[in-house]
Amino acid sequence: MPNSVFEIHHTVTDDSTNCVELLTELSSLSATRIKQVMQQGCVWLSTGKKTTRLRRANRTLKSGQTLHMYFNEEILAQQVLCATLIKDCGHYSVWYKPYGMLSQGSKWSDHTTLTRYVEQKLVPQRPCFLVHRLDRATSGVMVVAHSKTTVRKLTSAFENRQTGKIYHAIVCGDASTLIDKRIDNELDGKNAISVISGIEYDKSRHRSKVKVAIETGRKHQIRRHLSQLSLPIVGDRLYSTPDDGWSVSEDLQLCSIYLAFPDPQSDLLQEFHLPVQWDLNLK
Repeated sequence: MPNSVFEIHHTVTDDSTNCVELLTELSSLSATRIKQVMQQGCVWLSTGKKTTRLRRANRTLKSGQTLHMYFNEEILAQQVLCATLIKDCGHYSVWYKPYGMLSQGSKWSDHTTLTRYVEQKLVPQRPCFLVHRLDRATSGVMVVAHSKTTVRKLTSAFENRQTGKIYHAIVCGDASTLIDKRIDNELDGKNAISVISGIEYDKSRHRSKVKVAIETGRKHQIRRHLSQLSLPIVGDRLYSTPDDGWSVSEDLQLCSIYLAFPDPQSDLLQEFHLPVQWDLNLK
């Protein structure tokens, strides 16, 4: 029985070496299993200074190349809900990312990421490039670029605050009096701005639904700012505990519901709203 976690780093010494045959010999995994995990993104190939994922089972290796495998049975067994296409704009597409799906992969895999899902499911198929991120536990609207030119322009728009981003969250506490409350507290030594408004309050559960517009994108900005207001997000295991009024069975109640940015080709403002069926419900 092969180890459940291991790494392989092997320099190829013979031309015309088949990658599946070599990994079968080095790992004791079956050829069928090797082909499966290659599709899941845990096999890499270094040629000179360039290292990329290797998915093609019929790839013939050359002397001097280095083959890498990062095998973790627990990670490779993970499954997530499907993303849903909101709009295909050709040079980019906009998606609903569900709870649990990753924005980007690691050396261990990328099979549970939005970009890999889009690569496999979008028709017609095209390259996929990550523009921005949502935490694994955050659901909502994301944009994926389909060319290097598009990803450069969209990334620049996000970095230069030419975007609009609004979230909904379910929090513990009464936020009904908040109307466009501006939070301008530094996070990790950097300026961080959130504007928070209460939407609805459930007195029986002492919970509120809030809208948060962010002008910056610091790490866990919304979660930290709401926690600072003594309005921790339900299910937030980093900046809250169940003692604040939520169950350990509840997921993080934070969702991106609006995204706006200039079209990378026309420069016209594009706005995307989350369909209501995926919004958070207070009750």
